[in-house]
Amino acid sequence: MTPRSMLVLSCLLFGAPSAGAQTPDTVFLEDLTSPELSALVRAGKTTILLPIGGTEQNGPAIALGKHNVRVRMLSRKIAMALGDALVAPVIAYVPEGGIDPPVAHMRFSGTITVPDEVFEKTLEYAARSFKLHGFTTIVFLGDHGGYQDDEKRVADRLNREWAKTPVRVQAMGEYYAASSSGYAETLRRRGFGAAEIGTHAGLADTSLMLAVDPALVRLDALRTGTPFSPEQGVYGDPRRASADLGQLGVEAIIARTVAAIRKAEQR
Repeated sequence: MTPRSMLVLSCLLFGAPSAGAQTPDTVFLEDLTSPELSALVRAGKTTILLPIGGTEQNGPAIALGKHNVRVRMLSRKIAMALGDALVAPVIAYVPEGGIDPPVAHMRFSGTITVPDEVFEKTLEYAARSFKLHGFTTIVFLGDHGGYQDDEKRVADRLNREWAKTPVRVQAMGEYYAASSSGYAETLRRRGFGAAEIGTHAGLADTSLMLAVDPALVRLDALRTGTPFSPEQGVYGDPRRASADLGQLGVEAIIARTVAAIRKAEQR
């Protein structure tokens, strides 16, 4: 077989690359090629969402990647609702407490921590990269309460530095407020008490996870009937958690965050 006939056969079997291939229908930056991204920015997608998660213990019933998976999926929905936004890769390494001695979540296997100054530099240089590539609205979406102040410090520093440019950084506290205090209030109106709703791996946290990605929730651990405790890394009672309750939080987080981003852009 000649080289030319081998090429023809290969194209028939595997398909030839199309010169007019379409940009994939995605909001995730990491799914795009560099030229595709440049074209989207030139076309007006100049908002970039930076999802910030964390790798930490979530008791016996929720996987360690809860924050990373949740913030990625919610960021996708927020970007789609905005229409002019893309989503950066998730930051999964965040401040979680000291190592020597281990404190807070670091007392539990699997939690990963970095110092606050390292985390803040990561946010800063991600933002500087986005500015370089043409994004004018940079939004930090933090799914964890422990680093909200770090986000704000970085955003404030960069906004002072870039005051004479069109680029602005938003430390979107409304995202976290909607997923924590706002969602807790929704559950209270439905008759659930604060002790059950909880602040970590309780009813609220677990319901959100069931709505976003139930594969990360161990239902057998929830249905044993045995109460959970802080000694297990659980603050709250997740046993009555459900995807339906979680969907209430998902919808509120998306709506409130989209509104806050749009309001900030008008200032």
